[in-house]
Amino acid sequence: MDKSAKPNVIEVRDLRTQFDDVVVHNDLDLDVHSGEIMGVVGGSGTGKSVLMRAIIGLKRPSNGTVRVFGDEFYEADEKTRLSIERRWGVLFQGGALFSSLTVAQNVMAPIREHLHVEGELAQDMAALKISMVGLPPDAGAKYPSELSGGMKKRAGLARALALDPELVFLDEPTAGLDPIGAAKFDELIINLKESLGLTVFMVTHDLDTLHAACDRVAVLAEKHVIECGPLEEVRRADHPWINEYFSGPRGRAALVAKAS
Repeated sequence: MDKSAKPNVIEVRDLRTQFDDVVVHNDLDLDVHSGEIMGVVGGSGTGKSVLMRAIIGLKRPSNGTVRVFGDEFYEADEKTRLSIERRWGVLFQGGALFSSLTVAQNVMAPIREHLHVEGELAQDMAALKISMVGLPPDAGAKYPSELSGGMKKRAGLARALALDPELVFLDEPTAGLDPIGAAKFDELIINLKESLGLTVFMVTHDLDTLHAACDRVAVLAEKHVIECGPLEEVRRADHPWINEYFSGPRGRAALVAKAS
């Protein structure tokens, strides 16, 4: 055994997910190592977000196992599952903020629910998270409707970091952002990973993000992970979708951007 290998934070084995008779994943295996940014890609309908939801308990698999931090999530008792959930944070597509709450109140929601912290201390904790994601101090008093798309993403990330998680799930974090905003968000994720020691599971279709931020990439096709490894290895795999995705015009442009 390679003693330098990092432990797995997530281990998925023989996963099968389906909606009625429609099978999304079958015999899917995936490991996510501690301290890495794992990018999950695939064509439309391959179940990238469904896989994330299966791992975090929002879509129970029909078969297979999901181990997080060494515990089998779906077989764990309620106390263990709550303990696991407090060790991760989730940024859903679009931020998924509560529209009736301010940014600060959104960030304080998990602090109040899980840590039972109220008042000035909760406000201070929320302000710290808001600052960590690069939002100005006055953003805390704003409502989601008053934020730009990029600010909403950052506010959602601040809420995902509210409980000081070890593991963060990001679902299409740069979708809808302009290239400059997307690049700044990539840089933020890299900096947070390094400064906080995070493990990041990122569903994305953004080729620039894959090149800039991801340590490894998992490709979903044919109902399972067909390739997983460093981007340079994955993009050389002999598979039609991989060839089209990574070697097409957008893939070549992303390579040029990385080299420049």
